[in-house]
Amino acid sequence: MNTKYTGQSASRVDGPLKVTGKAKYAAEFAADGLLYGYVLNSNIASGEILSIDTTAAMGIKGVISVFTHENVEDLTWFNIKYKDMDSTAGTPFRPLGSNKILFSMQPIGLVVAESFEIARLAASLIEISYKEYPHVTNLQGELDHSKEAPMGKIGYVQPKSRGNAEKAYRKAEYKIQGEYVHAAEHHNPLEMLATTAIWEEEGKITLYDKTQGVSNVQMYISNVFGLKMENVRVVSPFVGGAFGIGLRPKYNVFLATLASLELRRNIRLVLTRQQMFSFGHRPGSVQRIAMSADLNGKLTSIQHAAFGETSTYEDYTEIVANWSGTMYNCENVKLKYELVKLNVATPTDMRAPGAVTSAHAFESAIDEMAYAIKMDPLEFRRINYAEEDQVEKKPYSSKELRACYDQGAAKFGWENRPLEPQSMREGNQLVGWGMANGAWDALMMPAKAQAILSADGKLILSSGTSDIGTGTYTIMTQIGAETLGLGLDDVTFQLGDTHMPMAPLEGGSWTAASVGSAVKAVCEEVKTKLFEMASKLKDTPFKRAKIKDFAVDHGHISLLSNPSARLSIVDVMRLSGVNSILETAMSGPDPKAKKTHSFNSHAAVFAEVKVDADLGTVVVTRVVCAVAAGKILNPKTAGSQILGSVVWGISKALEEESVLDNEFGRFMNHSLAEYHVAVNKDINEIDVIFVEEHDDLVNPLGIKGVGEIGIVAVAPAIANAVFHATGVRVRNLPITMDKVLQIAEEDKNQEEVPLLK
Repeated sequence: MNTKYTGQSASRVDGPLKVTGKAKYAAEFAADGLLYGYVLNSNIASGEILSIDTTAAMGIKGVISVFTHENVEDLTWFNIKYKDMDSTAGTPFRPLGSNKILFSMQPIGLVVAESFEIARLAASLIEISYKEYPHVTNLQGELDHSKEAPMGKIGYVQPKSRGNAEKAYRKAEYKIQGEYVHAAEHHNPLEMLATTAIWEEEGKITLYDKTQGVSNVQMYISNVFGLKMENVRVVSPFVGGAFGIGLRPKYNVFLATLASLELRRNIRLVLTRQQMFSFGHRPGSVQRIAMSADLNGKLTSIQHAAFGETSTYEDYTEIVANWSGTMYNCENVKLKYELVKLNVATPTDMRAPGAVTSAHAFESAIDEMAYAIKMDPLEFRRINYAEEDQVEKKPYSSKELRACYDQGAAKFGWENRPLEPQSMREGNQLVGWGMANGAWDALMMPAKAQAILSADGKLILSSGTSDIGTGTYTIMTQIGAETLGLGLDDVTFQLGDTHMPMAPLEGGSWTAASVGSAVKAVCEEVKTKLFEMASKLKDTPFKRAKIKDFAVDHGHISLLSNPSARLSIVDVMRLSGVNSILETAMSGPDPKAKKTHSFNSHAAVFAEVKVDADLGTVVVTRVVCAVAAGKILNPKTAGSQILGSVVWGISKALEEESVLDNEFGRFMNHSLAEYHVAVNKDINEIDVIFVEEHDDLVNPLGIKGVGEIGIVAVAPAIANAVFHATGVRVRNLPITMDKVLQIAEEDKNQEEVPLLK
């Protein structure tokens, strides 16, 4: 039996449960006498409710109750009580808190009935009278009213400038500038947000909720409803895709809890696909970039101003412009990040928040700068490579981006790329090759884990984290099995329950490092207990041996000096008269290392596109993504994460866009029929390369996380490939056929652009 698991591919341990339908999601937990909720949403973007007439709705047989701002009472009035672990600066949104309308599709009521269909019908009969106010939803039209983004959101750092970028730009031999835009993008996981609320006696409630943080939901609900923390249990063993939408508690869990406590009944509330567009979007952005270089291709200045949208009541922030100050070696950098308040719901984190927005603009501009001095874009990046963090002036704990360049370029065949645009063609297809690189923070958060080793040699590990489809169940099982020398089948990892030890929100690519380190730590403590027991056994070679003298593998304890002297873990526990060992351990980041080093993962993405010369349609035919992310715990699940990120990056580059009708202040394409995402036909060859990267500083496991890094550079690599194919620089995402043809025809974004032929 092999007990060396980390670094090896392993199939998902939760896979059989998912493919057989035994894995239960939030809306699949059964309960006696279950009632169903349906949310009523506003159809204006700004104003107030003058009246709500629920008479017709309550007259429908099977309707139990209708909740609105008019009959919801006794909730806390303190803003801080509505804050959660991922809150931004500002005033948190309060569902049914008043008659004021802040954004279109704001939840303004909840109908509870004996079936979903009855609740939905009743909701359609409710008559609402509004007083409508003027609304503001056009980001590009409101840039003059932007303001500096405040501190407040965990992880946000205001961008830092250095040198004199404007002076260096004026004096430079070569310079470029441009404006880059991308619209809002909404989360569209297969599983909609849902809550099943189980009312219990003595003021207790259990919530089966779709979330990326059971502890966050527990804290939020207990604060808002004045419940003791121990009386609120939140359970979320499986999540059908989240990637940011489940970080903050949404109005579904609030409303389900409200109804359950008020009616003393079990409630199920599942949002519709259309209602998924009432929150949870990556904010639209406008970015203005100017940069310059000298005759040798060395960057002499960078200027990056980024404008993002936020709601009227909160200040949602992302790290956008900051990345432009760290990626390349440049002495003169001017950065700005400002917010524009709109009548929209507060945006939310969405895979690689901020970084993917920044990379689209900045890495496209880097490509344009390389072309301005007639230099290969990869060679330009090599010349301006940053050996250390340019902002913090600290070395990286490890950085193998050059190896990403080398291995990715070799796999892609970059050396065969001609520099000139429109120089490769297959029939009527213009062929282009582009590349970009990206980075993401390698973070670690405090986390706890528990281990119970039973007398039969079976290990149960638990932590209150989540698995949003990334493979958390599997890699924690691998860590536990390897640390205690057990088989994978002897280890069970449990998660997603507030009865389990505390874990951070599942996001930021920090779960593997944070929870994984806690799992390793608690298994080390169990191992120490086993060694202590073994050293006390009489009439064995182990007697009086020291902890450092032992080893454990293949389910046995042995002496390092005499491997043949061994006893099974089962026998050691039996001879010691111990039925089980229970330990809890906590792990967290090293504050000393953070003071001396910067921690990042890196990636280089190479993309090939084919553009129809007549129609302007773009197809991504090949992608190579080379990643440096420390030790890879499980190449199979990690590779799947990168594949998924590349797919999402292709979708972002070519298809995803939430269309706002500014006349109504409403997102109009709120369905998968109209909100386009990449499908099988859009995806072709994708190669993932994990370059070797050793890191003793980042965390005890030497890992950096791979959740976000795979998507960061995909969109700009595709945009740069489109330019190489066509000579057309499309700066607005998504890159659709009409933009390609229009820019080529009208010559809007670049001088001397040849028309498509």
